[in-house]
Amino acid sequence: MPRPAKAIARRRTQIGVGGVQLSAIEKRLVKQALDNDRLSYGPFARAFENRFAKLHDRRFAIFMNSGTSALQVALHALKETRGWSDGDEIIVPALTFVATVNVVLQNNLTPVFVDIEPDHFGIDPQQLERAISPRTRAIIPVHPAGQPADMAPIVAFARARGLAILEDSCETMFARYRGKPVGSFGDIACFSTYAAHILVTGVGGLAITDDPELAVMMKSLANHGRDAIYTSMDDDKVDDATDLFKIVSRRFSFIHAGYSYRATELEAAIGVGQLRRWRSFVARRKANAKRLTASLADLEPTIRLPRIRPGSEHVFMMFPMVLADGFDRESLVRHLEYYKVETRYMLPLLSQPIYKRLFGDIGSSYPNAHRVDQQGFYVGCHPEVGSAEIRYISDVMHAYFAEFGRSKERRDPIKRAARAPRERRARSARRSSTR
Repeated sequence: MPRPAKAIARRRTQIGVGGVQLSAIEKRLVKQALDNDRLSYGPFARAFENRFAKLHDRRFAIFMNSGTSALQVALHALKETRGWSDGDEIIVPALTFVATVNVVLQNNLTPVFVDIEPDHFGIDPQQLERAISPRTRAIIPVHPAGQPADMAPIVAFARARGLAILEDSCETMFARYRGKPVGSFGDIACFSTYAAHILVTGVGGLAITDDPELAVMMKSLANHGRDAIYTSMDDDKVDDATDLFKIVSRRFSFIHAGYSYRATELEAAIGVGQLRRWRSFVARRKANAKRLTASLADLEPTIRLPRIRPGSEHVFMMFPMVLADGFDRESLVRHLEYYKVETRYMLPLLSQPIYKRLFGDIGSSYPNAHRVDQQGFYVGCHPEVGSAEIRYISDVMHAYFAEFGRSKERRDPIKRAARAPRERRARSARRSSTR
């Protein structure tokens, strides 16, 4: 049973939404990279790419400096190889991190929003048809919070209409949908290894594909658009003189308007080490989510806890929750933050100032996404969260709802803390007046 509110001691340290675990393995590999005097793309980057691609059933991977960069490069490569025009339309979910839509705009393409599923937060395949127009070129299904989108109907829909699929899997790695890993369904899939993600390299992201033309294009675009004959300082280490002079003549040739999105050997070395431990990371996240679900189960339906799609895995990059309508999310979030439980809103998109300015106040047109935007939030369940932290999160949430019948001000911990000195002075004055 949760402790009563008055028994909860406020923590000194915060339970963050994400964490980093660097073991002796990663530190040893980084030192090895430093001892090699190699900071640019090299053997660690190649090893990281090859292993990551294989784990997601793809042939090629390109390691870049962020998941956002990977998405931007991937969409650029699709646009260029498929002959799309500026203004062509890309279908995106109405609830996702802003990067998903930013890269569409940055490629001079037009995002078309589709509502999400109410239970699993992926793009709703049943609503794709209404988003189609003669200018539709691709769908970007997002695998949110650690769980795959419903890919079977999405793939069938896209293939029947000749649409490309770019999987935004920045929040989800290693999870399987109907036996296949995320990233193995689309033309390209992109992942993030930024802090708080499933694998952490500090900064970083990957794009994976089976298409050699797309792989070459993305590698070039991430390297300023350089001729693919020379995108690494090892590419001119050849013995044949004819081959060498061919490379030398094109070594400073740029054939696309690209970007400087390269990562270093240091991030790649960390990634190689993290890949040796990915199973334990995922197992710990799943175990933490299971414990959180069990400890908070009695709060449903006031709080909607995560649902796992049948036939899918959930690797829980975060632990998402949606508060029932009529309950004050801001008050609950302030309570959690006051008690050192870090939160984030659940991927607000169309309510962001920039998107309101670009598209107008259209959030309510997508009711499922709008509800999650207004009432959703998440807490951490990463490997650094232990049993004591799980109990503490549960106690803090139960304490809040035990007091729910009181006024909003009484429930608000910030106002309550500010009011406490005044109440103590008032009690002291009353005692003095009776003496």
